[in-house]
Amino acid sequence: MVSHKYVSVIAGIAVISTLSGCMTGGPKETGGTLLGGIGGAAIGSQFGKGTGQLVGVAAGTLLGAFIGNSIGSSLDKADQMYADKTAQKSFESAPSGQTQRWANPDSGHSGTITPTKTFQTQNGQYCREFTQTIEVGGKKQQGYGTACRQPDGSWQIVSNN
Repeated sequence: MVSHKYVSVIAGIAVISTLSGCMTGGPKETGGTLLGGIGGAAIGSQFGKGTGQLVGVAAGTLLGAFIGNSIGSSLDKADQMYADKTAQKSFESAPSGQTQRWANPDSGHSGTITPTKTFQTQNGQYCREFTQTIEVGGKKQQGYGTACRQPDGSWQIVSNN
């Protein structure tokens, strides 16, 4: 039998796919909306049961899509590559409180990431809370989140605000 959680996530993905067909933005916005919506649906599905879980998926999908679209409209693939490389390095080896910077000389976009707390989950997985800033066109946006080390050694952001 298919888990209710997976049905909820699939429903969230279907909503985002439908909405993205109506979008007039470029490929970065559409990609950001899709990825943000999928991530938001997956995170939202972790909360509640039954109707509460559906509400979590819906809220996560919409919030993730909005955030993903905002970031996607500003950052290109090279920006994302610089940011991801810096985040991976920071999560793996930077002491808490030490800020790592990235910059794309071609776009002029830049950002920082600062691990703020390291902890281990009950199942033994290492995680780090962090703050992140992204500067595009002289405007800064700040976010907070948690990333956890995956079995392959990479770090995956599991929550962000």
